[in-house]
Amino acid sequence: MPELPEVETTARLLRGPLVGRQVSGLEVQWPRSLGGQEEAEVREHVRGARITGVTRRAKLVIIELARRGRRIGILAVHLRMTGRLVVMDKRTDPGRFARVSLLLDRGVLHFLDVRKFGRMTWHADPTDLFARYGPEPLSEEFSVAWLRRALGGRKRALKPLLLDQSFLAGLGNIYVDEVLFGAGLHPLRRSDRVPGKKVALLHGMIQTVLREAIEREGSSFDEFYRTPEGQPGAYQEQFKVYGRTGKPCRACGRAIRRLVVGQRGTHICTRCQPAPRPLSSPRS
Repeated sequence: MPELPEVETTARLLRGPLVGRQVSGLEVQWPRSLGGQEEAEVREHVRGARITGVTRRAKLVIIELARRGRRIGILAVHLRMTGRLVVMDKRTDPGRFARVSLLLDRGVLHFLDVRKFGRMTWHADPTDLFARYGPEPLSEEFSVAWLRRALGGRKRALKPLLLDQSFLAGLGNIYVDEVLFGAGLHPLRRSDRVPGKKVALLHGMIQTVLREAIEREGSSFDEFYRTPEGQPGAYQEQFKVYGRTGKPCRACGRAIRRLVVGQRGTHICTRCQPAPRPLSSPRS
């Protein structure tokens, strides 16, 4: 599933082709891609509107729309497993995986989705939608002090907590594995048991890994993720642990292990990320 770096890359590369374009219509090939919303209603909202921005919130591509200079709402696109957004000429056949097509005054924005899990939904007011998510990890709100308080206020294993979008927005399986390795933290370490110095290191690794992945336009570890320009990301070449089961750790040489944490495949170096000690039982 595309995570923050892949979604950020998609949003950045779509701004040039989309901002300033006027929407002339909407064609829906797979109605479920609208997330239960009525096709005619969504079409009525977007037709004639102008695209004023393309941004990101968590793992959502946000297409901002206005009419006569007044903001009217957004289209929120969740790429899920295999979704992709691409701008094409009106004469170009997008192929059989096109699910929703936003017709523009010049070109068409196609939402392609092989497995049909992705969604494109209309929101006149996205306040409630955005409220579902925790802070953005590259924002000023996400500080070391915030992370220390947030970790200390919970008693959860680190990996499931960092994957929880209501806790922190945008991180997924790939980048949590890479971040925890960089911070030398085991994914099962309890959040309220992370030492102060490690909290600062974890904060730094989250921002460093995400920025480096964005620079390389995300990770293409399978055939599905491609940028809107059709190019693969390159961050997978930098992976330290993710997908490297049995290969030597780049830091110490020990074989990378795969385990399951919170029903998610997880990759670690058992030397660089030592297992947390069991909490001592209270004396009777």
